[in-house]
Amino acid sequence: MLWYRVAARDEAKTEGWIEAQNVITNEILEKSRKLAEEFKDLPPQAAGQLRAASNLRLVSDMSPENILFKLANGSTFEIMDWKFVPKQEVADVDDLAKGEQRKAKPTRNEEIEAAKEAGEPEKLDEKYDVWYQIRLDPSVSPAPAGWLFGRQVELQVPSDIVIFQANNRKFVTWQRLDTDAAGRAVSTDKISTPGNWVILSRTNHVKAVDGVEPDFDGILVLAFDKYDQSYYTVWRSTGDVRGSLPLRIEGQGDNKTFIVQLRNNDGAMNEKRFVVFRDKSRIKVTPPEDIAQYQQTKSK
Repeated sequence: MLWYRVAARDEAKTEGWIEAQNVITNEILEKSRKLAEEFKDLPPQAAGQLRAASNLRLVSDMSPENILFKLANGSTFEIMDWKFVPKQEVADVDDLAKGEQRKAKPTRNEEIEAAKEAGEPEKLDEKYDVWYQIRLDPSVSPAPAGWLFGRQVELQVPSDIVIFQANNRKFVTWQRLDTDAAGRAVSTDKISTPGNWVILSRTNHVKAVDGVEPDFDGILVLAFDKYDQSYYTVWRSTGDVRGSLPLRIEGQGDNKTFIVQLRNNDGAMNEKRFVVFRDKSRIKVTPPEDIAQYQQTKSK
Protein backbone atom coordinates (compact mmCIF):
# COMPACT_ATOMS: atom_id res chain seq x y z
CA MET A 1 0.00 0.00 0.00
CA LEU A 2 1.37 3.38 -1.06
CA TRP A 3 1.47 6.39 1.29
CA TYR A 4 2.52 10.00 0.64
CA ARG A 5 4.22 12.32 3.10
CA VAL A 6 2.43 15.66 2.78
CA ALA A 7 2.66 19.20 4.12
CA ALA A 8 -0.42 21.39 4.57
CA ARG A 9 -0.44 25.02 3.47
CA ASP A 10 -1.41 26.38 6.86
CA GLU A 11 0.21 28.63 9.45
CA ALA A 12 1.31 25.65 11.53
CA LYS A 13 2.95 24.02 8.49
CA THR A 14 1.31 20.73 9.42
CA GLU A 15 2.97 17.59 8.05
CA GLY A 16 1.92 13.96 8.02
CA TRP A 17 1.18 10.85 6.01
CA ILE A 18 -1.86 10.09 3.85
CA GLU A 19 -2.86 6.99 1.93
CA ALA A 20 -2.27 7.41 -1.81
CA GLN A 21 -5.81 6.40 -2.78
CA ASN A 22 -7.06 9.58 -1.08
CA VAL A 23 -4.67 11.89 -2.94
CA ILE A 24 -4.92 13.37 -6.42
CA THR A 25 -1.55 14.57 -7.65
CA ASN A 26 -1.13 17.24 -10.32
CA GLU A 27 0.12 14.56 -12.71
CA ILE A 28 -3.00 12.45 -12.21
CA LEU A 29 -5.23 15.49 -12.55
CA GLU A 30 -3.66 16.39 -15.88
CA LYS A 31 -4.16 12.85 -17.23
CA SER A 32 -7.82 12.97 -16.28
CA ARG A 33 -8.24 16.35 -17.98
CA LYS A 34 -6.71 15.02 -21.20
CA LEU A 35 -9.19 12.15 -21.14
CA ALA A 36 -12.07 14.60 -20.68
CA GLU A 37 -10.87 16.56 -23.72
CA GLU A 38 -11.60 13.52 -25.90
CA PHE A 39 -15.36 13.88 -25.40
CA LYS A 40 -15.76 17.56 -24.52
CA ASP A 41 -18.08 18.17 -27.50
CA LEU A 42 -20.24 15.06 -26.99
CA PRO A 43 -23.46 14.83 -24.95
CA PRO A 44 -23.67 12.37 -22.03
CA GLN A 45 -25.28 9.07 -22.97
CA ALA A 46 -26.62 8.06 -19.56
CA ALA A 47 -26.13 8.65 -15.84
CA GLY A 48 -24.85 6.32 -13.15
CA GLN A 49 -24.16 5.89 -9.45
CA LEU A 50 -21.72 3.72 -7.54
CA ARG A 51 -23.06 0.97 -5.26
CA ALA A 52 -19.66 0.64 -3.57
CA ALA A 53 -16.44 2.64 -3.39
CA SER A 54 -14.50 1.93 -6.59
CA ASN A 55 -11.30 2.94 -8.32
CA LEU A 56 -11.48 5.54 -11.06
CA ARG A 57 -8.97 4.45 -13.70
CA LEU A 58 -7.17 6.08 -16.59
CA VAL A 59 -7.89 3.15 -18.94
CA SER A 60 -10.31 0.23 -18.91
CA ASP A 61 -8.24 -2.51 -17.30
CA MET A 62 -7.29 -3.72 -13.83
CA SER A 63 -3.61 -2.79 -13.99
CA PRO A 64 -2.50 -1.34 -10.62
CA GLU A 65 -0.60 1.41 -12.45
CA ASN A 66 -3.64 3.12 -13.98
CA ILE A 67 -5.61 3.95 -10.81
CA LEU A 68 -6.42 7.65 -10.59
CA PHE A 69 -8.06 7.56 -7.16
CA LYS A 70 -10.95 5.93 -5.32
CA LEU A 71 -14.49 7.27 -5.78
CA ALA A 72 -16.80 7.09 -2.77
CA ASN A 73 -19.86 4.87 -2.56
CA GLY A 74 -22.89 6.76 -3.90
CA SER A 75 -20.90 8.99 -6.26
CA THR A 76 -22.90 10.09 -9.31
CA PHE A 77 -21.58 10.74 -12.80
CA GLU A 78 -22.42 11.11 -16.47
CA ILE A 79 -21.68 8.13 -18.71
CA MET A 80 -20.02 9.14 -21.97
CA ASP A 81 -19.22 5.73 -23.44
CA TRP A 82 -18.68 2.10 -22.51
CA LYS A 83 -16.95 -0.99 -23.81
CA PHE A 84 -17.42 -4.73 -23.44
CA VAL A 85 -14.37 -6.75 -22.37
CA PRO A 86 -14.11 -10.54 -21.93
CA LYS A 87 -15.24 -11.51 -18.45
CA GLN A 88 -12.54 -12.34 -15.91
CA GLU A 89 -12.72 -14.11 -12.57
CA VAL A 90 -12.08 -11.00 -10.49
CA ALA A 91 -13.72 -9.44 -7.45
CA ASP A 92 -17.00 -7.62 -8.06
CA VAL A 93 -15.66 -4.49 -6.35
CA ASP A 94 -12.62 -2.74 -7.81
CA ASP A 95 -11.31 -1.23 -4.57
CA LEU A 96 -7.63 -2.20 -4.39
CA ALA A 97 -5.20 0.45 -3.21
CA LYS A 98 -2.65 1.88 -5.63
CA GLY A 99 0.15 -0.58 -6.28
CA GLU A 100 -1.83 -3.62 -5.14
CA GLN A 101 -2.95 -6.39 -7.46
CA ARG A 102 -5.46 -9.12 -6.69
CA LYS A 103 -4.80 -12.52 -8.23
CA ALA A 104 -7.47 -13.93 -10.52
CA LYS A 105 -9.39 -16.97 -9.35
CA PRO A 106 -9.64 -19.43 -12.24
CA THR A 107 -12.96 -21.13 -11.52
CA ARG A 108 -15.40 -22.87 -13.84
CA ASN A 109 -18.95 -21.56 -13.95
CA GLU A 110 -20.99 -24.74 -14.33
CA GLU A 111 -24.24 -22.93 -15.18
CA ILE A 112 -22.64 -21.05 -18.07
CA GLU A 113 -21.03 -24.20 -19.43
CA ALA A 114 -24.31 -26.12 -19.14
CA ALA A 115 -26.12 -23.40 -21.08
CA LYS A 116 -23.53 -23.60 -23.85
CA GLU A 117 -23.92 -27.36 -24.06
CA ALA A 118 -27.70 -27.03 -24.28
CA GLY A 119 -27.37 -24.64 -27.22
CA GLU A 120 -29.02 -21.71 -25.46
CA PRO A 121 -28.17 -18.15 -26.61
CA GLU A 122 -25.02 -16.88 -24.95
CA LYS A 123 -25.73 -14.17 -22.37
CA LEU A 124 -24.01 -10.81 -22.69
CA ASP A 125 -23.45 -10.41 -18.94
CA GLU A 126 -21.95 -13.90 -18.71
CA LYS A 127 -19.42 -13.36 -21.49
CA TYR A 128 -18.44 -9.73 -20.86
CA ASP A 129 -17.81 -7.15 -18.20
CA VAL A 130 -18.66 -3.54 -18.96
CA TRP A 131 -16.31 -0.61 -18.41
CA TYR A 132 -17.86 2.86 -18.31
CA GLN A 133 -16.10 6.02 -19.43
CA ILE A 134 -17.48 8.75 -17.17
CA ARG A 135 -17.50 12.50 -16.66
CA LEU A 136 -17.60 13.86 -13.11
CA ASP A 137 -19.03 17.08 -11.77
CA PRO A 138 -16.49 19.26 -9.88
CA SER A 139 -18.66 18.90 -6.76
CA VAL A 140 -17.94 15.15 -6.84
CA SER A 141 -14.31 15.13 -7.94
CA PRO A 142 -11.58 17.56 -9.06
CA ALA A 143 -10.62 14.96 -11.68
CA PRO A 144 -13.14 15.33 -14.53
CA ALA A 145 -12.99 11.92 -16.22
CA GLY A 146 -11.94 8.28 -16.02
CA TRP A 147 -13.06 4.66 -16.38
CA LEU A 148 -15.11 2.58 -13.89
CA PHE A 149 -15.45 -1.20 -13.67
CA GLY A 150 -19.13 -1.81 -14.33
CA ARG A 151 -20.13 -4.39 -11.72
CA GLN A 152 -20.76 -1.71 -9.08
CA VAL A 153 -22.26 0.86 -11.46
CA GLU A 154 -26.02 1.31 -11.30
CA LEU A 155 -27.57 3.13 -14.24
CA GLN A 156 -29.79 5.98 -13.04
CA VAL A 157 -32.69 5.44 -15.41
CA PRO A 158 -35.12 8.33 -14.78
CA SER A 159 -38.01 7.34 -12.54
CA ASP A 160 -40.52 8.58 -15.09
CA ILE A 161 -39.51 6.10 -17.80
CA VAL A 162 -38.03 3.15 -15.91
CA ILE A 163 -41.50 1.55 -15.80
CA PHE A 164 -41.27 1.01 -19.57
CA GLN A 165 -38.09 -1.05 -19.23
CA ALA A 166 -38.53 -4.80 -19.79
CA ASN A 167 -36.62 -7.53 -17.97
CA ASN A 168 -35.16 -8.83 -21.22
CA ARG A 169 -34.37 -5.37 -22.64
CA LYS A 170 -32.58 -2.81 -20.48
CA PHE A 171 -32.30 0.91 -21.16
CA VAL A 172 -28.67 1.89 -21.77
CA THR A 173 -28.98 5.42 -23.21
CA TRP A 174 -31.63 8.08 -22.87
CA GLN A 175 -31.95 11.76 -23.71
CA ARG A 176 -34.78 14.23 -23.35
CA LEU A 177 -36.28 15.67 -26.52
CA ASP A 178 -38.19 18.49 -24.82
CA THR A 179 -35.23 20.57 -23.67
CA ASP A 180 -32.90 22.80 -25.67
CA ALA A 181 -30.14 22.65 -23.07
CA ALA A 182 -27.68 19.90 -23.97
CA GLY A 183 -26.54 19.69 -20.36
CA ARG A 184 -30.08 18.86 -19.24
CA ALA A 185 -30.75 16.08 -21.76
CA VAL A 186 -29.33 13.60 -19.23
CA SER A 187 -29.40 14.18 -15.47
CA THR A 188 -27.65 12.33 -12.65
CA ASP A 189 -30.81 12.89 -10.60
CA LYS A 190 -32.97 9.77 -10.87
CA ILE A 191 -36.13 11.76 -10.10
CA SER A 192 -37.51 13.19 -13.34
CA THR A 193 -40.53 15.12 -14.57
CA PRO A 194 -42.72 13.85 -17.45
CA GLY A 195 -41.48 14.71 -20.93
CA ASN A 196 -40.44 13.39 -24.32
CA TRP A 197 -37.57 10.90 -24.61
CA VAL A 198 -35.48 8.96 -27.07
CA ILE A 199 -34.25 5.74 -25.48
CA LEU A 200 -31.74 3.15 -26.68
CA SER A 201 -31.96 -0.35 -25.21
CA ARG A 202 -29.98 -3.59 -25.20
CA THR A 203 -31.00 -7.23 -24.88
CA ASN A 204 -28.81 -9.62 -22.90
CA HIS A 205 -27.74 -11.75 -25.86
CA VAL A 206 -24.30 -11.91 -27.46
CA LYS A 207 -24.52 -10.44 -30.99
CA ALA A 208 -20.92 -9.68 -31.92
CA VAL A 209 -20.14 -8.97 -35.58
CA ASP A 210 -16.45 -9.21 -36.43
CA GLY A 211 -15.80 -9.37 -32.69
CA VAL A 212 -17.67 -6.12 -31.93
CA GLU A 213 -20.85 -6.05 -29.85
CA PRO A 214 -23.51 -3.42 -30.66
CA ASP A 215 -23.91 -0.77 -27.98
CA PHE A 216 -27.68 -0.98 -28.42
CA ASP A 217 -30.19 -3.08 -30.36
CA GLY A 218 -33.45 -1.20 -29.81
CA ILE A 219 -34.78 2.35 -30.28
CA LEU A 220 -37.84 3.76 -28.50
CA VAL A 221 -39.34 7.25 -28.60
CA LEU A 222 -41.83 8.18 -25.85
CA ALA A 223 -43.89 11.35 -25.47
CA PHE A 224 -46.04 12.63 -22.62
CA ASP A 225 -49.59 13.79 -23.25
CA LYS A 226 -50.17 16.69 -20.86
CA TYR A 227 -53.96 16.46 -21.22
CA ASP A 228 -54.28 12.72 -20.60
CA GLN A 229 -51.33 12.79 -18.18
CA SER A 230 -49.94 9.63 -19.73
CA TYR A 231 -47.15 8.44 -22.01
CA TYR A 232 -47.59 7.12 -25.53
CA THR A 233 -45.20 5.38 -27.88
CA VAL A 234 -44.23 7.66 -30.76
CA TRP A 235 -41.96 5.21 -32.57
CA ARG A 236 -40.03 2.04 -31.85
CA SER A 237 -37.79 -0.21 -33.91
CA THR A 238 -39.84 -3.19 -35.11
CA GLY A 239 -36.87 -5.53 -35.11
CA ASP A 240 -33.45 -5.57 -33.53
CA VAL A 241 -30.97 -3.00 -34.79
CA ARG A 242 -27.20 -2.97 -34.33
CA GLY A 243 -26.06 0.47 -33.29
CA SER A 244 -23.06 2.22 -31.81
CA LEU A 245 -22.70 5.35 -29.69
CA PRO A 246 -22.93 8.27 -29.45
CA LEU A 247 -26.59 9.31 -29.55
CA ARG A 248 -26.78 12.97 -30.59
CA ILE A 249 -29.69 15.41 -30.76
CA GLU A 250 -29.97 18.53 -32.91
CA GLY A 251 -32.67 21.17 -33.30
CA GLN A 252 -34.82 23.49 -31.22
CA GLY A 253 -38.21 23.30 -29.52
CA ASP A 254 -40.42 20.48 -30.79
CA ASN A 255 -38.40 20.15 -34.01
CA LYS A 256 -35.51 17.84 -33.23
CA THR A 257 -33.40 15.27 -35.00
CA PHE A 258 -31.70 12.42 -33.20
CA ILE A 259 -28.72 10.77 -34.83
CA VAL A 260 -27.26 7.29 -34.35
CA GLN A 261 -24.88 4.95 -36.14
CA LEU A 262 -26.58 1.78 -37.41
CA ARG A 263 -25.27 -1.33 -39.16
CA ASN A 264 -27.18 -2.39 -42.29
CA ASN A 265 -27.74 -5.92 -43.57
CA ASP A 266 -24.53 -5.73 -45.60
CA GLY A 267 -22.50 -4.95 -42.47
CA ALA A 268 -21.81 -1.26 -43.19
CA MET A 269 -22.15 1.30 -40.37
CA ASN A 270 -24.02 4.43 -41.43
CA GLU A 271 -25.26 7.60 -39.76
CA LYS A 272 -29.06 7.62 -39.56
CA ARG A 273 -31.18 10.66 -38.76
CA PHE A 274 -34.66 10.49 -37.22
CA VAL A 275 -36.77 13.65 -37.48
CA VAL A 276 -38.98 14.51 -34.48
CA PHE A 277 -41.79 17.05 -34.85
CA ARG A 278 -45.13 18.07 -33.39
CA ASP A 279 -48.30 17.54 -35.41
CA LYS A 280 -51.04 19.44 -33.60
CA SER A 281 -50.99 17.94 -30.10
CA ARG A 282 -48.96 14.81 -30.89
CA ILE A 283 -45.23 14.20 -31.24
CA LYS A 284 -44.30 12.20 -34.33
CA VAL A 285 -41.12 10.71 -35.81
CA THR A 286 -40.08 10.36 -39.43
CA PRO A 287 -37.49 7.56 -39.58
CA PRO A 288 -34.96 7.22 -42.41
CA GLU A 289 -36.55 5.98 -45.64
CA ASP A 290 -34.30 2.92 -45.69
CA ILE A 291 -34.77 1.99 -42.02
CA ALA A 292 -35.96 -1.51 -43.04
CA GLN A 293 -32.39 -2.29 -44.11
CA TYR A 294 -31.26 -1.74 -40.53
CA GLN A 295 -33.93 -3.74 -38.68
CA GLN A 296 -33.87 -7.49 -38.21
CA THR A 297 -37.10 -9.40 -37.91
CA LYS A 298 -35.80 -11.44 -34.99
CA SER A 299 -32.87 -11.58 -32.58
CA LYS A 300 -29.90 -13.63 -33.65
